Formats: sequence, C-alpha cells, structure tokens
Amino acid sequence: MTIGIFRKSIFTLAIAVAAGCGVKSAPMPPEMARPERILNLRASVAAGGIDLSWGRPTRYTGGHAMRDLNDFVILRGEGDGQMKALVEIPVTDQQRFQLQREFNYLDSETKLGKRYRYAVISETRDGYRSLPSNEVEIIRKPPPAPPNPENFNLPKPSPPPGN
Repeated sequence: MTIGIFRKSIFTLAIAVAAGCGVKSAPMPPEMARPERILNLRASVAAGGIDLSWGRPTRYTGGHAMRDLNDFVILRGEGDGQMKALVEIPVTDQQRFQLQREFNYLDSETKLGKRYRYAVISETRDGYRSLPSNEVEIIRKPPPAPPNPENFNLPKPSPPPGN
C-alpha cells in the first residue's frame, strides 16, 4: 500500500515539475535582446536651443515586444568632433496604463551659428543597448520671429471656380 502511495506521489511530482517549468521559450542571444534601433530622430531649432524628438522603440532586435525600456542616452558631436554622451533620460512610464510614444529633449547648451550632430541610444533595465539611432545634423540659428500683427498680411483668396 505504501508503494502505491509512493508511485502516485512521484507521478504527481513529475506532472507538477513538467507543468511548472520556468522556461517557456528558447533563450535569446544577447544581440537579439537589445532594443531595436531608433530610426526617426529629428532635430529642430527652438527658442532655447535645439529640440530633439524621437519615437519609442517597441521591440527587441529579435522581434519580440519590449517591456523593459529603461532610459535613453543622447549623444552629441560638435562640428566634425567625436560623438559623446550628453545626457541620460530615464523612462518613467513602465507602470502607467498608457506608455509615452514620443520623447523630446531640449539641448540648451548650444551656441548660435555652431553645427551639432546627434544620435540616441535606448537601453533596457538589464543594460542591453541599442545601436545608435539615425544621426541628425543641425546648425543652431535664431528661431523665426513670430508674426507681427502690425505688418502681417493675409494671403489673397483665390477666385471661385467659373461656371
């Protein structure tokens, strides 16, 4: 009788171990676990400096959905100089219902008339880094003046189509 109980216990344990195994899929090589490369970095002149904007990476390079985006590192090069890390921007929306889709950074440490180059790297909580984004280049110029109501002319309307 104790042998029957022992066999049932072994059988139950084997089923529990097989069903509760922690590995659900094949392990991913490190190069496939890094975030996909950002390809939509944009730069524009702003009143306080150079405004950078880019979209959120949503997948790993291996194609799986990414849920552990941790931060962005902005790289900047002056003129033809080497790109260096400028700032790290943390991602703080992991626990929110709606995730932030677009990110911005205003580089206020720029000078008028100088040429700058930028790229962005995204990083996961485990420290996997994406390849650098597309590189953007911009010369900081004064932003265009806002319209002046005293000398602003409305465009002339086009004539209505003939019958």
